[in-house]
Amino acid sequence: MTTTTPAAPPEVVPLPGAAPKPRRRLTPYWLLLPGIAWLVVFFAVPMVYQASTSLQTGSLEDGFRVTWHVATYWDALAEYKWHFLRSFGYAATATVLCLAIGYPLAYTIAFKVSRRWRNVLLILVIAPFFTSFLIRTLAWKTILSDGGPVVGALDALHVLDVTAALGLTEGDRVLATPLAVVCGLTYNFLPFMILPLYTSLERIDPRLHEAAGDLYARPFTTFRKVTFPISLPGVVAGTLLTFIPASGDYINAQLLGSPSEQMVGNGIQKQFLNVLDYPTAAALSFILMALILGIVTVYMRKAGTEELV
Repeated sequence: MTTTTPAAPPEVVPLPGAAPKPRRRLTPYWLLLPGIAWLVVFFAVPMVYQASTSLQTGSLEDGFRVTWHVATYWDALAEYKWHFLRSFGYAATATVLCLAIGYPLAYTIAFKVSRRWRNVLLILVIAPFFTSFLIRTLAWKTILSDGGPVVGALDALHVLDVTAALGLTEGDRVLATPLAVVCGLTYNFLPFMILPLYTSLERIDPRLHEAAGDLYARPFTTFRKVTFPISLPGVVAGTLLTFIPASGDYINAQLLGSPSEQMVGNGIQKQFLNVLDYPTAAALSFILMALILGIVTVYMRKAGTEELV
């Protein structure tokens, strides 16, 4: 007598449009949980604490209490308005210089060198990150020192006469002038401009350049009509990554400038660490953040970022 094994039950195939299992539906949220927790602990909570600090009155001896003193914001803005103007002016100038220097370099790395040398050049671009930000800025004090070769060459070429007429330098010296602060900002934040530009340019298909040439477009026309418009996402990302941290920087103004070149970051540092006026320092921080957010919002709308993605 032979026995037959029962056939396996047919596999149940979910119908199209059927609701996924609860576990799969919650998986994306579990993956987001570490990032959300990080933002809550290190961004949201400090923001709330700083907001409450900016609305306090008192002193370090008597203690600070929340009194909803909104006038602190107006007093801080009135006292440090020139610091804000210098911060945004220096940051905008450094951003333009970083774009003017970084775009040709990124273009060369993306299109004009072999892949082996491309990696070498990219390593050289990020090599300054292996050195402390403070040490890199201090090095510029030696580069721009009075009587040094750089200042001597600029003086011999009468470049300092032009910069002095523009109010960027004073006499035959560069240190403790706006030019020194802008040079430090440009150097320190240049990699933040080059890397997004290279990433955007490297994605461009070289055959687009060949097609433009087949249509009798000159190299400059190809760049203006093809390369630059396609690389605009990298331009927008690079300018934001340069302008935002440069606006809040204070190391370059502290080491390369003078008291007349102080930025708003120096004012925040002074209020927090020297004067110990925590409400004013917190108010300055919030004003700076609000102004940067407004500038970035207007810039992104003008750049049409929704059409660049």
